[in-house]
Amino acid sequence: MAVIDRLVLRGDRVVLRAFDAGEAQSVLEHWLSSPHMVRTTRDRARMRRGLKRRIERSGRLVDGWLDLAMEAEGDLVGEISARRPKGAIPPGVFELGIEIWSDSLRGRGYGSEAVELLTSHLFDAESAGRVQASTAVWNTPMRRVFGKLGFTEEGVMRGFMPTDDGRDDYVLYGVTRDEWIVRNG
Repeated sequence: MAVIDRLVLRGDRVVLRAFDAGEAQSVLEHWLSSPHMVRTTRDRARMRRGLKRRIERSGRLVDGWLDLAMEAEGDLVGEISARRPKGAIPPGVFELGIEIWSDSLRGRGYGSEAVELLTSHLFDAESAGRVQASTAVWNTPMRRVFGKLGFTEEGVMRGFMPTDDGRDDYVLYGVTRDEWIVRNG
């Protein structure tokens, strides 16, 4: 049986890597508590099936998805993903998603380093021409991260993300390969 290489990206504070099968319960608990997830019994069963598939594929770009665990100081602290679903995003464009799972872990630079590591990887190894990400208008810390890393604020997507209280506006950020190279050498 062939061993499949899985991506590992190492920074000063974080390691981005494939999820371990033993982390499935922690990931599921986070997903079920996320305000962005619909919490019906049927959806929980679907989430469990999807989670199993995502963990099995994590660390590899499969069907336009690259899911990575975010580890800091030896602990699982969140997740980051790059997506380019066929037919939904133009070729060469990736969209990032990131979640740090505890308020107590935010503000330590983990998210900033993770976004930088994955963005560099997408430009260097996956032929990305553009990387984009979005966050809630009220999420000032994440907005600062994107600005600090050279992403440009491109506009507000009104009523974008469903929440328990209605829908949040989201701000879209993007950076091109050329901008990234100029900024990062």
